[in-house]
Amino acid sequence: MTSTAIGAPVNRLDGPAKTTGQARYAAEFPYEGLAHAALVHAAVARGRITGIETAAAEAVPGVLAVITHLNAPPMKPPPKRSILNLETLAGGTSVNYLNTGEVHWDGQPVGIVVAETPEAARHAAGLVRVSYEPLPFEADFAAVEHTAARARGNPLMPTAGSKGDADGALAAAAVSVDLRFTTPRHHHNAIEPHATTAVWDGDRLTVHDATQNVWWLRGHLAHKFGVPAAGIRVISPFVGGAFGGKSNVWPGTILTVLAARVTGRPVRMMLSREGVYRATGGRQPSAQRVAIGAGRDGRLTALIHVSTAPLAKVGGWAEQITSMAQHMYDAAAIRHEQRTLQLDTISTSVWRAPGESIGSFALESAMDELAYGLGLDPVELRRRNEPARSPMDGKEFAHRRLSECFAEGAERFGWEGRSAEPGSMRDGRWLVGWGTAAAYHPAWLFPANVTVRLNADGTAAVRCGFHEMGMGAATAQAQVAADALGLDVAAVTVSYGDTDLPSGPGAGGSTQTASVARSVVAACEKLKKSIGTPRPGESYADVLARTGRAHAEGSVGSDSAFGRFAGRVGFLARTVRDGRRWVKAACGAHFCEVRVDPETFEVRLTRWTGVFDVGRVINAKTTASQLRGGIVMGIGIALQEETLLDPRTGRIVNPSLSEYHVPVHADVPPIDIHCLAGADPTMPLGILGAGEVGVVGVAAAVGNAIRHATGVRLCDLPMRLDRLLT
Repeated sequence: MTSTAIGAPVNRLDGPAKTTGQARYAAEFPYEGLAHAALVHAAVARGRITGIETAAAEAVPGVLAVITHLNAPPMKPPPKRSILNLETLAGGTSVNYLNTGEVHWDGQPVGIVVAETPEAARHAAGLVRVSYEPLPFEADFAAVEHTAARARGNPLMPTAGSKGDADGALAAAAVSVDLRFTTPRHHHNAIEPHATTAVWDGDRLTVHDATQNVWWLRGHLAHKFGVPAAGIRVISPFVGGAFGGKSNVWPGTILTVLAARVTGRPVRMMLSREGVYRATGGRQPSAQRVAIGAGRDGRLTALIHVSTAPLAKVGGWAEQITSMAQHMYDAAAIRHEQRTLQLDTISTSVWRAPGESIGSFALESAMDELAYGLGLDPVELRRRNEPARSPMDGKEFAHRRLSECFAEGAERFGWEGRSAEPGSMRDGRWLVGWGTAAAYHPAWLFPANVTVRLNADGTAAVRCGFHEMGMGAATAQAQVAADALGLDVAAVTVSYGDTDLPSGPGAGGSTQTASVARSVVAACEKLKKSIGTPRPGESYADVLARTGRAHAEGSVGSDSAFGRFAGRVGFLARTVRDGRRWVKAACGAHFCEVRVDPETFEVRLTRWTGVFDVGRVINAKTTASQLRGGIVMGIGIALQEETLLDPRTGRIVNPSLSEYHVPVHADVPPIDIHCLAGADPTMPLGILGAGEVGVVGVAAAVGNAIRHATGVRLCDLPMRLDRLLT
């Protein structure tokens, strides 16, 4: 059957609902008797609560309850994490909120106020007075960086490795660079703040939540509250941005569910913007060393990438910061290592392209600096060191066209017009710089249970509990099903974001499209086999009508306890098996132009070209949008974004969008996006994923352009003008 829908720039099916206000988010579902909640945050980084005064809060008209560790019913602590049960990865921290008088970070919720209106709840929460016995704490990453130890890895994500004697080769190299880079904390700042609406009916629970994984959330709540998972329904049809920040279950969600149980009322809580910073985790800061040695011919002889980054004593996610060093360049000797330590802060969380987006800043900046030392064009240096196989272990690349991305990008950008000498290109008073960098992001697959129904009237329905966060996921799956069944996209409806549906993967790691598409195609094949072969000129729907059948269904996977366990085991076995043979990843090349004022050192981005190999493109429009959005986020990383934590108090001091700066329209140049045609033969429909690779390498490309414009190498993010001045 000829493909007609896959690859087309189809408008998002949820576009009308979102643009007309019909789409409902977690804080927009109405319930009779709905109450509202607000958090009380701890004001110390570490301590024990010695007293809580709640009388003033309880006296506020409309207040229904003030819940603290003194009166909260018991909950189970979060389960121990295990890669054999992915749902155990859901917990944001190891703290059993409101079942302890211990404070582990500044901002930890120590109370929740429930009232008839959100205004009354917020006002009353501000009247709760908490006294503490302060305890010693450590929140200064720089002060204790030297205490870091090698991070614990696993078979899927190694945190250290070596090939040859990289240190010896570096010392003997004809040309070398050895640089230190730092990156700050980041927060996600989605348009929709974290929000939850919770409703109990006996031991049955309905939760509307801004989550990236309804299934992980359901399992976590079942554990916490000691009720059967089958009695919990989590609904999340629309999520207003997440970028990793809604992957975990944070205290706001748990305490909203607790408040609903205590009061016997439906309860809603939407975190304030400040509350998002104080009660949900962001990206960890990092310090990185990248050292590269080469011969005079530009062939790499040594590559060393070592990162240090803090976790929290109450948990966190260690980013795979040095992952690119394992696969990018054909160095004769390589050593990479990730080191971690623990601080008294909220636990860290994943942030779009975790690891690669900040690791690429260091690696790609160092490669650019080496190009200057060798007198080579930065694109040519990368071409000379493009490996035929993964340089660390000799594994075969399942699909890699990075050299073609650089060639196509250089032509589209006009790279041949670049003057090699820093500071030699001008436009009036502005210094002009051109920079380039590579993008890389691994490809993963997760289990997805799917049911597809074809009706005799020529319509079809796809059911799977995956997620739509603005990337057009439902539209892509409608296109996949339409092609498999020979239908127009408009004839396919897709149901998602609900645990009443077959279980699907969470939205993260650029895995969702390929994972769900694999099961959609398999379900469609089962469906067609059950119908039989159409006659010439007939569709499968025509066969149903001719044979008197109203519909036919095809399903993949089972949501029984055994079925879900088997799915997890199969996922792990397949991932380990494929990982032994192939390296699977999306890749790309960035080219950008900056203008720098030589007097004020203001930096302006004026032009961007990105060429990517993301495997088969399901929707040309949404894929380009995802890649463009990743670049915009990367611009924020490069020039603006920084969560400032005062090491003397452990408190975040810029918890708002007036102080934490993100790119606005004036900061974003025209962005030309191009995707190479081609499919990865080892991935479902050839899909590699496009949601995260776009952000990788962006900060390095900007820094490399600034280096070209000014001659100054900036090694600390964000690259503010005051750092150029010094």
